[in-house]
Amino acid sequence: MKKKNENRPGTVKALPQDARPYEKCIRYGTAALSDRELLAVIIRSGIAGQNALELAETVLCAMGNTPYPGLHGLLHASIRDLMKIPGVGKVRAVQLMCVGELSKRISSSEVRQNLNFSNPGSVAGYFMEKLRHEEQENIIVLMLDSKNHPMGEPVLSKGTANAAMITPREIFMEALRFHAVSIILIHNHPSGDPNPSKNDLELTQRVSQAGKLVGILLLDHIVIGDRKYISFREQQLFAFE
Repeated sequence: MKKKNENRPGTVKALPQDARPYEKCIRYGTAALSDRELLAVIIRSGIAGQNALELAETVLCAMGNTPYPGLHGLLHASIRDLMKIPGVGKVRAVQLMCVGELSKRISSSEVRQNLNFSNPGSVAGYFMEKLRHEEQENIIVLMLDSKNHPMGEPVLSKGTANAAMITPREIFMEALRFHAVSIILIHNHPSGDPNPSKNDLELTQRVSQAGKLVGILLLDHIVIGDRKYISFREQQLFAFE
């Protein structure tokens, strides 16, 4: 039995079957759906005066008014930002935030399967999906055992849009807690430009020197930009042992 008003004008059910996101997905697969249609499937239902497709278009248009247009904007928008969009309440905002987080975790999971911790490009590829969308600088310390197996990857510092503060003492207190044999520093530049700053160079030198004293070697310092990175070891910016 049909639900009351499910085929009323303006609803998704009133559209031809080939234009309905669910039916189109079943018939042709997810790749056949546009960004608007994919988002409409997640949103599920519309509001008064807007069906799910129209509400999805409203969300995408709202992202177009940010520095990160389109679906990319969902990775940067806060719950508060999303709730400012007409028709998006707290529940829908949380759903959209979770979609963004899922996409990041899926990307990271795929990269991790072929991760080689001795290869700076491989390490950068893994952390790029974690960090390239961040709007503040994050410093991650990758802890490794004697066979270069990962033991942990805590975020030890979150800073502003152009700086994150941390001391060698904080880094090695955590490394000792993990019983790490060596470490790799990874941090992002929200500007998208991975070229290291003077502070990056100074921090690397101080951490390397401190590591030699406590017997925990710094293997590399990798700076993540937008789809690009700089490895201190690859660029020979510092004499690693």
